[in-house]
Amino acid sequence: MSRATTARLYTSRRYPHASNDLYPISLPTINNCRQLKDYSLNKRKYVIGGFICLLVLLYIGRLFSLQVADDRYKQNAMSNAFLRRVIYPARGLMYDRNGRLLVFNQPAYDVMLIPKDVGKNLDTLALCDALGITIEEFHQKWADMKNPQRNPGYSSYTPQKLISHLSQEDYGRLQEKLYMFPGFFVQKRTIRQYSSPAAANILGNIREVSARDVEKDDYYRAGDYTGDLGVEKSYETVLRGKKGVEILMKDAHGRIQGRYENGIHDEAPVSGQNLTLAIDMELQEYGERLMAGKIGAIVAIEPKSGEVLCLVTSPNYDPALLVGKDRGKNYAELVRDPYKPLYDRSIQGAYPPGSTFKPTQGLILLQEGIVTTSTQYPCYRGYVNGLRVGCHAHGSPISLIPALGTSCNAYFCWGFKNFIDKRGTKASRQFEKWKNYIVEMGYGYRLGIDLPSESRGFIPNSEFYSNSFRGANWSANSIISVSIGQGEVLATPLQIANLCATIANRGYFITPHVVKDIKGGTLDSLYTRKRRPDIKQEYYMDVAQGMRAAVLGGTCRLANLPGIEVAGKTGTAQNPQGRDHSAFMGFAPYDDPKIAVAVYVENAGFGATYGVPIGSLIIEKYLNREISPARMYLEDRMLNSNTIVSSGVKKH
Repeated sequence: MSRATTARLYTSRRYPHASNDLYPISLPTINNCRQLKDYSLNKRKYVIGGFICLLVLLYIGRLFSLQVADDRYKQNAMSNAFLRRVIYPARGLMYDRNGRLLVFNQPAYDVMLIPKDVGKNLDTLALCDALGITIEEFHQKWADMKNPQRNPGYSSYTPQKLISHLSQEDYGRLQEKLYMFPGFFVQKRTIRQYSSPAAANILGNIREVSARDVEKDDYYRAGDYTGDLGVEKSYETVLRGKKGVEILMKDAHGRIQGRYENGIHDEAPVSGQNLTLAIDMELQEYGERLMAGKIGAIVAIEPKSGEVLCLVTSPNYDPALLVGKDRGKNYAELVRDPYKPLYDRSIQGAYPPGSTFKPTQGLILLQEGIVTTSTQYPCYRGYVNGLRVGCHAHGSPISLIPALGTSCNAYFCWGFKNFIDKRGTKASRQFEKWKNYIVEMGYGYRLGIDLPSESRGFIPNSEFYSNSFRGANWSANSIISVSIGQGEVLATPLQIANLCATIANRGYFITPHVVKDIKGGTLDSLYTRKRRPDIKQEYYMDVAQGMRAAVLGGTCRLANLPGIEVAGKTGTAQNPQGRDHSAFMGFAPYDDPKIAVAVYVENAGFGATYGVPIGSLIIEKYLNREISPARMYLEDRMLNSNTIVSSGVKKH
């Protein structure tokens, strides 16, 4: 039998319904069909298996989403059985350097609710009556609570705040009727209380957190409070403490039945750390009284430690205005006030330092060998050299120490010219060297005081002038006004006081700071480390002699206190917008300095008119704790004088 016949016979037996008209199928063809069929079957197996795996993965993903990623159902189940009530810690207290309590806490009450537990038949009228608000106010507060922009952490399953700072009377009235309002409860917390209406710019205040605060720090939840301005802001993480939590059981009607498992799962709050400030509150209050009716600042520093004894800005405000339900309204009024009481002129005000800047020039000229204490320059009622910078009458020629004592403009203009226009070098290069000395002395950059929003002032560099003169050659005469603290130079009262402290220490300063001690913590090393400008100590001693001469027989004679050796320097800063500014810096006692002070009074005229009297009274008050009878007339004049009338600022 042939192979073809065998194939046909095999095919007819294997496939009895096959037509005899088909082409004969050979054995190799049948084998190929088998292989093709097996291949298709294997492919379907993998497809079906992959589909089943995909379903399993989708199922697992959904389970993960429901049970882990999305906690709504967990919150729902938990909120039905338990109430997790946050226990807010007591905020850290503040004391002054003498142990006087400045900032403490008092109880406050917030009305909280869990939206899903609030009954549909809520008696809104009775609730509003208990809270002492109108129905319109209630609906507005409810809408604000649910607004994602105002309250980004809103969830109907978690406690939400409806009303802040409930008064003691409203709290008592609500407690009697609280059982009528399912889903509502009262959250106890603390708000700040102040023992004095002074030092608002130092102490700061607290406010409700914003959406940005919540986003930046997971410690906060909507409705929490955080430090705003002053020490409250800069030491927020130290003062706020750690929250606790209390887990309470609820019945089927949402009523509290007690603590879950006798409170073994509760977490106790940890109180914030107490702060001792470097501030002498009695001196701070006295300084604020002296500056009443004036615009400006007083800064007093203990030279050896860098501790700030007082930091007065005027006009100021009572810190109690920013506590309680009226905080928002009072804050808005302070913002609108044309005298800008929220603007801390002691660390934010950038002013021309005037003649208080001359000691820096003397130090640079001595260090660079431009002058010695015996070098003399002429003064023809001013600096006359192609241009004129005026000066008052005194002896001529004059050397460094009497030049500081009489505040001679000509001396420091000549010295500056000889330094900047030094032969064999470019003015721009010399000016950069000058600027670097000034920066080392604490000007042109933030000193780093432990308060927010410090200004850096302004010290120009050579590029600034090259751009100003459009690339043309410039010399000392082109910028001569900076040698006497005018022109483009700007400084804060804090920077001026810090220079005075550096001279008092004869060559070093410690970064000024308002916090003296953290209970259970340590200060940043910035506030304990000495910083030394690259100037020899002997030159600081020469400049200090010049400042002492100013008190004994120069421009600071009103600062000559009986029994206290004071060194000082006046400043009269020109003001193109109005009357000149009055400035003074001084330290005492001369050989063992305990206080360095800077005073800046806007639109008050000569430095000797207001700066010196106020500065000398601050020194006397701190060292003697009282003003001598012989100087009471001066105190009365400063307490009762008003220079705001010269400022051009009007209240509307």
